Amino acid sequence: MNILIVEDETLIARSLKKLLERKGCHVTWESSGNKAIETIRSSNFDRIICDLMLQDISGFDVIEESKKKYDIHEIGNKFIIITAYSSQQVLIKAASYGCIVLSKPFENLNEAIEIFREGKPNDKN
Repeated sequence: MNILIVEDETLIARSLKKLLERKGCHVTWESSGNKAIETIRSSNFDRIICDLMLQDISGFDVIEESKKKYDIHEIGNKFIIITAYSSQQVLIKAASYGCIVLSKPFENLNEAIEIFREGKPNDKN
C-alpha cells in the first residue's frame, strides 16, 4: 500500500509514518499542502492522509486540486482527513467529498492505523 501523509506537525507525521511502515506500507510525507499537490500530481497513492489545517493552504484546497487527477469517488476512497479542529462544518464539507474525518488526538491509535490502511470501516474497496 502506497500512502501519502500531508501533515505539518513533524512529531505526528513521523509517528504515523513509522507505524504505517511497520504494517508494510510505503509512506511518503509532505509537510506543506502545495508540495503535497505536486507529489499527488507526479505519483499514485492508495491512500492520502491529509491534515486540514496546514501552514500554507487547507486540506480541502489539497482535495480540490486533486480533483484534476481523481474523480469524486476516487477522492472519497483515497483521502482521509485528520484534524484537531473538527466541527459540523468540517464534517459536512468532508462528507461532500465522501471523505471520513478522524479527530486528533486519535481516540484509538490502532483503529486509526487500520482505517488509514483499509479505508472506511465498512468499505473494503
